Amino acid sequence: MIARESQLVELVDADGMANGSATVAEAHTAPGRLHRAFSVLLLDDEGRVLLQQRAAVKTRFALRWANACCGHPAPGQSVVEAAEQRLVEEIGVRGVTLHDTGVYLYRAEDPATGRVEHEYDHVVLGRVPVNPGLSLDPAEVADVRWVGPDRLRLELADKPAEFSPWLAGVLGVATEAADRLPAAAALAHP
Repeated sequence: MIARESQLVELVDADGMANGSATVAEAHTAPGRLHRAFSVLLLDDEGRVLLQQRAAVKTRFALRWANACCGHPAPGQSVVEAAEQRLVEEIGVRGVTLHDTGVYLYRAEDPATGRVEHEYDHVVLGRVPVNPGLSLDPAEVADVRWVGPDRLRLELADKPAEFSPWLAGVLGVATEAADRLPAAAALAHP
């Protein structure tokens, strides 16, 4: 297996059109290179969102709370296929039907490491049963917790530094999908 920082990611333009490749390390070195990524949001049957606390060894935004998992498809790989793979690798979840709900384009520099996230981030959503039987990879995940969407929005507003800089935007994209995707209905504002 190739070390994660040496794997290739797909570079893209602002419209998401592929225009090359770089290693994960190269894409995240300042000033950052725009590349395709995905962020998976998992909702359980009670409408709660799964959050993971990123492992302390992460090169970007370590120990911050983020969505269920994140990653990068290899050049030419389907976003949903890559997301299914990372769900198994990071938290042990299999067999979830995933929906690509839209894109969140952002750039954020990690003040602790100077590494940069500049991502054309596909927001991928799935539903799981309550207590789906997680199996966490400690190299990726420090902890997990389930939280209701309204509570999460309050926490994001009150303590933004405890969360990844992309989480609020990812949640917003998924929330916008609530009217056209039954899997996202629990995210809609009351």
